[in-house]
Order: sequence, then C-alpha cells, then structure tokens
Amino acid sequence: MHNIVIFCEDFGHESVIKALILKIAPSGFVKVRALSARYGKPKAFKELEKYLKEVERKTVVSPETIVVAIDANCHGYADTRKEIEKRISSNIKHLIHFVYAIPDPHVERWLLVDSHAFKEVFGKGCQMPNQKCEKDHYKKLLREEIKQAGGKSLIGGMEHAEEIIKHMDIKRVKTLDDSMKKFIEDMEVVFKGWDK
Repeated sequence: MHNIVIFCEDFGHESVIKALILKIAPSGFVKVRALSARYGKPKAFKELEKYLKEVERKTVVSPETIVVAIDANCHGYADTRKEIEKRISSNIKHLIHFVYAIPDPHVERWLLVDSHAFKEVFGKGCQMPNQKCEKDHYKKLLREEIKQAGGKSLIGGMEHAEEIIKHMDIKRVKTLDDSMKKFIEDMEVVFKGWDK
C-alpha cells in the first residue's frame, strides 16, 4: 500500500482529487488522506509549509507523494504551479514526489467535462462548459446542471463528485480539459514508478 497526502483548498477539491486518484490507481494500491482541505488557499499553503518542515525535521513519516490542489483562478497552470513550488524547499523536492492538481480555472469545471458520466448519475447529461474567468461561474453552473437534471445540490454539487468521477471515461476527459489531463498523466507516472 502506497501513501498519498493531499493539501487542497476545500472539501470540493478533496472530493474530486481523492476520487480521481482512486479511480486511476491500481486497485488496492493507494491510501489517500487529506491533511488540509478547509478554509481556502492561504490555509492550504500554511499547512503544507508547516508539514514540510516536520518532514525535514523527521518528526513525521514522509509520504511517497504529496498532491497539492489549488485552482488556477484564471492565472494559468504555470503561474499557479510556480506559486505552489515557492513553498517547497529544494531539500524536500528530492525526498518526495510532488504532483500538482491545478484545475483551470476552477475544480467544479472538472465535474462537467464528461456529459456521459453526469448522465449516469443524474439521468441527463450536461453541457460542456466554456472556459470563463468569472468568480463562482462554475459553482453556479454545476448547481444549475444538477437542478436541470432533476438532482439535488445541498453543498454546491460537490457531494456528487465521487459518483460522477466513478463513471468518467478517463481517456476522454484527458482530451477535454488540459488541466485535468496534466494531473491525471502526472498521477499515472507516479503509479508506473511504483510498479518498478
């Protein structure tokens, strides 16, 4: 069993990232736990930095892989990745494999890219969302699509993340969203490395 630790902005990121990892990982191969998944990006960064200091001091057992999940918020993948990497010391980079989950622009979009998966959960497909840099656009869109399909959205629709992802066609979603493709392919590299 291999250990993956997640640092992310919120419950939505935790739900999506965890479900995607477990979907693409070889069966029974991975244990995933979130060490920070509340109160937004600043808290995730603070908790990540604190944890990495503990790893350097050897006061906690180092995981094999750390996934940092932060929305690009229309700043783009490269700039967001640089913002994350500024918080990771070079001493740690050679000890732990880091993977970046950077939904561009927001994680809710990832749940809307596979209309067939959405239909499996709600009985009706959803429209492929355009790229928009409007705050809360994808949160509203996810809630609206769930409502139009006759579903309920008690906490913004993210409570359905695991079920939607369970039905996703991973090959297809990699052709539909570049940021999702980068994350999935980076995780696939991790899993291949563990096979050796």
